[in-house]
Amino acid sequence: MSKKEKPENKETSPIFYPNSRRHVLTGMAIGAAALAANRSIYAMPEHTRNKSVPPLKDPKEMYHSPPFIKQPQPWPGLQSKMQPVPDCGEKTYQGSGRLKDRHALVTGGDSGIGRAAAIAFAREGADVAINYLPQEEFDAKEVIDLIEKTGHKAIALPGDIRNEEFCKTLVSDAVTKLGSLDILAHVAGRQKYHEQLTDITTEEFDWTMKTNIYALFWITKAAIPYLPSGSSIITTSSLVSYMPPEILVDYGMSKAAISNFTKSMAKQLMPKGIRINCVDPGPFWTPLQICGAQPQSAIEKFGGETPYKRPGQPAEIAPLYVTLASTESSYVTGQSWGIVGGTGQPG
Repeated sequence: MSKKEKPENKETSPIFYPNSRRHVLTGMAIGAAALAANRSIYAMPEHTRNKSVPPLKDPKEMYHSPPFIKQPQPWPGLQSKMQPVPDCGEKTYQGSGRLKDRHALVTGGDSGIGRAAAIAFAREGADVAINYLPQEEFDAKEVIDLIEKTGHKAIALPGDIRNEEFCKTLVSDAVTKLGSLDILAHVAGRQKYHEQLTDITTEEFDWTMKTNIYALFWITKAAIPYLPSGSSIITTSSLVSYMPPEILVDYGMSKAAISNFTKSMAKQLMPKGIRINCVDPGPFWTPLQICGAQPQSAIEKFGGETPYKRPGQPAEIAPLYVTLASTESSYVTGQSWGIVGGTGQPG
C-alpha cells in the first residue's frame, strides 16, 4: 500500500459521513455549545471577564498583623488616612453578575465594611446609592468613582441618620434616583468606648442609640412600602452582641437590639416575600476603630487575639453581603452570620 493510500488512524480521526444524521446532530451540538459558551461570557459584565482566580494562600498571612501604630482621628474618621489603609476590595473584588439589575442602598458606604459592600454590589451588577456623613465626603467620592467605573448608577446621599426626617428623605431619594429599591444594607454605626458606665453622658448614649437603632427603625420603616417581593434587607450587628466587653456597654446593647430586630422582622416580612438577615463582624480594620471605638493602646494589638492573629479586612466580609442580597439565598432569613476570625462563637 502506498503512502497516499494509508488509512487514517481511526482512534484519533473518526470518520464522519457528510449526509448522515449523526454528522448533522454532532455539528448542531458543537455549534450550540459554542454559542452557549459565547453568550455566557458576554452576558457577564466586561470587568468580570478574563479574570484570574486568586491562588491558594494561608489566610493568616494575607493581610497586616499587629502591631499597628497609634493613629487617633476625630469622629467619624477617614480610611484614606489610616495606616495601613483598609482593603475594601477596590483592586481585588471580582463580580460575576449575581446582582444584575438590582438596586441597593448602603448606609455607611464611604468606608470600611459599608464601602466594601457597596463596591461588591456594583461589581455584581447592581446600581448603588450610598449614605455617609458630610465629613466623609473625601472617602465617599472614591466609592462613587469606583461604582461608576463598573458602568452602573452611583448615587451619593450624604446626611446624618440620627434625624428621622432625613432617614425618610434618604429612602425616597434612593428610590427616585435608582428607579427602584430591592437591597437595603444597614452598615453605618457608632461605637465609643468608656471605662465606666458613669462616664457615658446622656448625649453620648443618645448618639449611639440613634445611630445604631433609631436609624435602623426609621430607614427600614420608610423602605418597606417600596420593597418588592424578593427584596433583601441586611443588618449589621457585632460579635459584642453576644460577647460584650465591659468598655462597650451602650454599643453592645445596641448591637444586641439589632440582632433581635432582625429575627422579629424576618417573621413579619416573609408574608411580603422580603428576607432580612444580620451580619455579626468580629474585629475588622475600619475607621470606626481608630476614632474612639477602642483605646489607642488596643489599636496597637488590634485583632491579635483571634486565631488569625490579625483583624479582618472589609474585603473579606463583602462576599457575605452579596450572598445574603442574592436570590441564591432565597431560603435564608432571620439568621445572624458571625464573621469573627475563628473564635468559635456562633452567629
